[in-house]
Formats: sequence, C-alpha cells, structure tokens
Amino acid sequence: MVPLNFEQPYPSNRSPICAANVVATSQPLATQAGIDALRRGGNAVDAALAAAITLTVVEPNNNGLGSDAFCILHDGAELTGLNASGRSPAAWRPERFAGLDRMPARGWDSVTVPGAVSAWVALSDRYGRLPFAALFEAAVGYARDGFQVGPKSAYYWALAGRPLADRFPDFAAHFWPPPAPGALVRRPDLAETLEAVAASRGEAFYRGELARRMVAAAGKDGGALSLADLAEHRADWVTPLAVAYRDVTLHEIPPNGQGLAAQIALGILARRPRHDLDSEPAIHQEIEAMKVAVRAAFDHIADPASMRVDPAELLADGHLDALAGRIGDAAAPVPPAPLPVGRDTVCLAAADSRGMMVSFIQSNYEGFGAGVVVPGTGIAMQNRGSGFSLEPDHPNRVGPRKRPFHTIIPGFVTDAGGPRLAFGLMGGHMQHQGHVQMVRRLFDHGQNPQAASDAPRWHVYPDYAVGLEQGFPEAVAEGLRRRGHRVRHEPREHVFGGAQLVLRTADGYVAGSDHRKEGQAAGY
Repeated sequence: MVPLNFEQPYPSNRSPICAANVVATSQPLATQAGIDALRRGGNAVDAALAAAITLTVVEPNNNGLGSDAFCILHDGAELTGLNASGRSPAAWRPERFAGLDRMPARGWDSVTVPGAVSAWVALSDRYGRLPFAALFEAAVGYARDGFQVGPKSAYYWALAGRPLADRFPDFAAHFWPPPAPGALVRRPDLAETLEAVAASRGEAFYRGELARRMVAAAGKDGGALSLADLAEHRADWVTPLAVAYRDVTLHEIPPNGQGLAAQIALGILARRPRHDLDSEPAIHQEIEAMKVAVRAAFDHIADPASMRVDPAELLADGHLDALAGRIGDAAAPVPPAPLPVGRDTVCLAAADSRGMMVSFIQSNYEGFGAGVVVPGTGIAMQNRGSGFSLEPDHPNRVGPRKRPFHTIIPGFVTDAGGPRLAFGLMGGHMQHQGHVQMVRRLFDHGQNPQAASDAPRWHVYPDYAVGLEQGFPEAVAEGLRRRGHRVRHEPREHVFGGAQLVLRTADGYVAGSDHRKEGQAAGY
C-alpha cells in the first residue's frame, strides 16, 4: 500500500481534517448538524442523516424532500447498500410519450416517486441511535428561523432557477427571486413539512396528507402520480458490487445507478501499466478506460429487472482483460452516448470512533429538479424521469413502476484490513469519472483526501470530447490532442463536480471537502 502523503501540491485554501469522528458535506451548516448529532451520542448514520436532512433546506438548488437517495455503509462488521431511488408512475406507459424525441426534462412528466425520505427512515430504523425526530431539529430551525445563503449556493440558485421562474408559478412563489449571498432565507412551509415527516416517520409523505397534496398538484397540472404510486414505494437493501483495483476493492450500488461504470474503468486500469501522477500517458489511459465504461453505462444500465446483461458479466476478468488489451496509444473512436445527464446533487461522508463509515448521496437531478413545487409544502420534485430512454429496444425505455438510469452514486473502498474510504463526487456525468480519479490518486499515489479533491480533473463529455480543468500543463493538453483526443480547457467549475471523502487510517480518519463547493469537513 502506498503511504499517505500530507503534502498539498495544488492551490487550495483547505487542509485535510484529522479526527476520530468526522463529517464532510457540501454546506457548512449541514456539516455542523452532523457533528452535533455525533456529539449528542449518535453514530455516523445519525450524522449523515442529520446532515442530509439539513441540506434539503440550506442547499435547495441541488436536493430536497423530492429527491432520490442512495447509501453505502460499513457498520464496523459488514458492508451494505441502500437503493432508495423512486419508480415511475404506474400510468407511464411508452404511449404517453409518443411523438417525443426524448423524455420531458421538466414538469410532472419528468417526476418519479421521491425516495430520499424513505432512505432516511430505513437507515434510522436499522442503524440509528438517536430518535428520528431529533435528526430534523437543525433543518427545521433553519427553515423556520432562517439561514444565510452561501455564496456558491446563491450563484447556482439564480442560475438553476432562472429558466423555471417564468414557467412554473409555484416554483417562483417559493424560490424566486433568488437570494443574494449572505441573505437570510426562511422557508416556513418546508419547516411544517419536515415536522410532519419527522413526527410520522415518513408516513405523511407516502401515505398521508403530504402524499395527498402531491397527488392533487400532479392532477391539477396533468401529471400521472397517484396515491398508490407513493404508497407502494420501497427502498431496497442491496449488496454492493465489488471490483478489485490493485490492493483495494471499489464497491458501488448495483444498477440502476452508474457506479458500475467506475468499476469497469478501474478494472481496465488495474490491467494497465502505472504512469506518473498527472502525466499525459496516465491521463490518456484513464480517459480511454472511461470512454469504454461510459459507453457500457449508456448501453446497458437500467432498472435491474429490465437489464439484459448481468453486471457480473461486465466485471468478469476475461471481459476486463480484453477491454484493457484494446487500449492503444491513440484515442479510440466511440459513438456518441444517447442519454441525457444532469449534475445537481449533494453527497456527504461521515465516520465515527466506533468504526462506522457512511457514504450518502441525494439529488434533484437538474438544479431544482422538475420545476414543480407542491403548493404550501416547500417540496420541490426531482426530474429523474428525464433519465429514461424512448428507444423501443433500450433496457432503460420508459415504462410503469420502473426505476430510471441514475447518475448519483455513493462510493466505498475496502482493503484486506476492512473499510478504508467512504466517498462520493457529486456532479451527474462527472460522478463515475470522479470516483476513478479519486481512487487512483489516493491508492496509487498516496495523496490525502484534500489533495486528491483539490487536484485538477479531466471530464469525458457524453460525446466523448475531453475537458481539462485549469491546472493541467498545456503540454498535457497538446499531448492528448496528438493522440487524437478532442480536448478543450473547461472554465466552468461545476462541470468537474464536488467530492467529499473520509479515509480511515491506523489512528482515526482523514477527511477532505471539495473547494469547488462551499462545504466543509469537520471532526473532533
């Protein structure tokens, strides 16, 4: 195993956090809610949930009660996963979308059943130590009494909300005009909703008054969401998929999420020679492996009941051997990927002194999601249904009570000694690519979590062009172009996502939080 290096070789204002109990999120108020849960006797699951619930209030441009969620955790004895993504309404037959070129991106015909609330309940029931209602206290307080909006949240609030404000009156009433950085925002409707969810342990959301209000709003605007769709939702405990990468193992939630693509790419790279960190040959290999993985994800990943290829086949040694052998010195042509991608998500990681480690992620999909806000509740609905395909023969074709292709993926790494890394990298199509880059940096080169997060990133777009973040030498870009890559310097910071990482060491944990977000890693 490569020893951990505490040098900070990239421009950053942040230091890795070393402590026995840690939380890393994309918003400092949420991080502190998680730390408070730990100090009150909670465990890492309680901390993750308190942070996640708070994020629905203080970072609404990326997540909310109308989001989906996934989790991978190690409880000190075993690793398990939770798929709390929602399914499509029962009325969503392909004929409903006849004549369209692609799934609607906004409005009720992009809304699947929200699963985040069910994740909170399931995780608390199985692992939590604090009362469920206690996890909501910080969130309710910020919603009722107000919170000051962070500068990056204010920027993305305005950017994501502008296309929705004129089109969706209920959205505008709740979220518009956008707040200035540092402005105090109160969301009293959401405070009441959170209290109802807390008091009923989610029953009000899926079978009670909140469910009725969601269905009424859908019916008023031509949506198909029904009380039965909400009542029959369930979150599923799953066994994470595993792929060996040199001395460690990367674990991802099985499809419908795209984590399998990160495993395919790392499985290929494990069979290729190592190169110097940030060198052009290393980045070329990573990009080529990622292109193969992206193509596989868009071709095959869907609701597990609809997949035609077993994920185990895609991770089989012989298959990965053959793929690794096809990577040459030049960029390989790959046909464009057909499915849409979003990038608006929150991820977080938490760990406690008893050895529990949690990777958790929840998301609206695109900005504020569907643009739909349920009147009087503060619930902004996700637009995950836009991830379905309309191609008749595609396994991800839209259909009733079906989970769509999902971009959000929690990540986890183990080694022979047990759990090593709980992490995620929010950002839609960047997520599986970010998992690859984080694992390579931490376990091939020994970078600490903050340095690995601070490093400049590459991004393979859905059309297989390549974006390089500021910080790569021009010689690297030119070398990639000579190999046949379509390279551009990408100035938009959000394209490269935002990482949250907690690494276990012999003496505790080392955590990092991405400088591309306004978040924080903290511990004690």
